[in-house]
Amino acid sequence: MASVSLRKLDKSYGALRIVKDIDLEIADGEFVVLVGPSGCGKSTTLRMVAGLESITGGEVRIGDRVVNSLPPRERDIAMVFQDYALYPHKTVRENLGFSLKVRGVGASESEARIAAAANMLGIAHLLDRRPGQLSGGQRQRVAMGRAIVRRPQVFLFDEPLSNLDAKLRGQVRTEIKKLHQALGTTIIYVTHDQVEAMTLADRIVILRGGNIEQVGTPDEVYNKPASIFVGGFVGSPAMNFARAKTAGGNLVFANGDHLALSALDAGGVSAAEGREFIVGIRPEHFVPASSSAADLSGQVQVVEPLGSDTLVHFALGDATLTARMPPQMRPRAGERLTIGLDPSKIHLFDAATERAIH
Repeated sequence: MASVSLRKLDKSYGALRIVKDIDLEIADGEFVVLVGPSGCGKSTTLRMVAGLESITGGEVRIGDRVVNSLPPRERDIAMVFQDYALYPHKTVRENLGFSLKVRGVGASESEARIAAAANMLGIAHLLDRRPGQLSGGQRQRVAMGRAIVRRPQVFLFDEPLSNLDAKLRGQVRTEIKKLHQALGTTIIYVTHDQVEAMTLADRIVILRGGNIEQVGTPDEVYNKPASIFVGGFVGSPAMNFARAKTAGGNLVFANGDHLALSALDAGGVSAAEGREFIVGIRPEHFVPASSSAADLSGQVQVVEPLGSDTLVHFALGDATLTARMPPQMRPRAGERLTIGLDPSKIHLFDAATERAIH
């Protein structure tokens, strides 16, 4: 096992800069997830760590070694791709053992490693099959097993669940979590799916346009988003945003509803008249009307019954907000809805910079 250090890591293709001076310290045994929208630089960063992408500037350190100039095979890493990258003409056993054979690992040691990985991942009964005879979830387990048998210092996962359906994603995600708990090896994991990030990570690195927007535990990025981008990216359904201005010691929304500034836990908020904020509140943090310091009212647009709860989308001025409500609450489209805000759960962002106000 080893720590991983990225220092001023930079990647450009000609004039196009994809990764911009990233600084990140990953502890030995830590599970870190790089997450962000397409084009944010997360896969490029992972590939630079792996040695599959050249580095324009900065440094990658694995353990106590700077590995910038080392080829992938000398970095002591193992990578799991979204497309499995299995040899179709080889059996599962042969796929698992191929890298060991190349490295000259003895037959008995190789068989022991293959058996241990297969038992860990529940694929021991598949060892004599070929990839074409396996389901997508089974193939991904084989790809993970191939990485495990190498006993690397660092595991790298590049969107490994993207090709699986929703049920399989949940199952394999659990297997990856178990794998980390069993092995304790450093894992760097790339995904665009914030649910994967929240459920798997010790820490989440949220990337935007080649820059790190925020680094923190799942609880930190959920409860204390550093920006509107983070607030809107983490959480499902996404955080609601509505514009409001200060007037008479209140935050006043576009429809005239208001919230007393004194009720907010936001030290340093300027009460200057006319200052514009963006108010963020998560769908699950609405409360029954009149049980809080503020109520909002708007016209119901769409109602989505989900069994365990109900999502209600309603208009507030020119914004559309979503509230997660108990399953028995089923307002109709077109109705007027009044719902409460819990001031302790409200997030304030500067309207100009879009950064959080703490």
